Amino acid sequence: MKKKSKYGRMFVQASAEPNSFELCRAQPKMRGRNPKLNPKTHCVMVRFDDVEWNRFLTMYEESNVYAKAVFLKAHFFGQKFKVLKVDKTLVDYYTKLSDFHAQFRAIGTNYNQVVKELRIHFSEKKAMALLYRLEKCTIDLVKLSREIVEFSSEMEAKWQQRRDDSIA
Repeated sequence: MKKKSKYGRMFVQASAEPNSFELCRAQPKMRGRNPKLNPKTHCVMVRFDDVEWNRFLTMYEESNVYAKAVFLKAHFFGQKFKVLKVDKTLVDYYTKLSDFHAQFRAIGTNYNQVVKELRIHFSEKKAMALLYRLEKCTIDLVKLSREIVEFSSEMEAKWQQRRDDSIA
């Protein structure tokens, strides 16, 4: 027996008799997004003047929270959150210092290869002349590395002082 459901769909169900089918209503299928367990249904609007807005944005950016609403809610209900301040100049300095270290390693490898090739392929007089020029470049490199070490010491002292000031 064929029937239409109230949803306009026709369904078939086997009856007790063989080779006879009956239409019936099946369970509707769930479609779409799963419902939230605790839906947020109440909304509050807040208005800021320019000074308050700039102060709010500064606090929000320092908190590294992913949304302004989450930040406001946490701040309003007194939940604790961390404020991480990253000194961009210190990160840039550290990156450049790492690059210098990699370059020094490459220079050391190249230096060893050049000395080996000079000894094998050139006469002693020609090799000594080329090694003299290489020695001058090495002295310049040593001077530069000393300047880097001094600058690193200055940066460490400034960073240590800044950290001590923020703790106190």
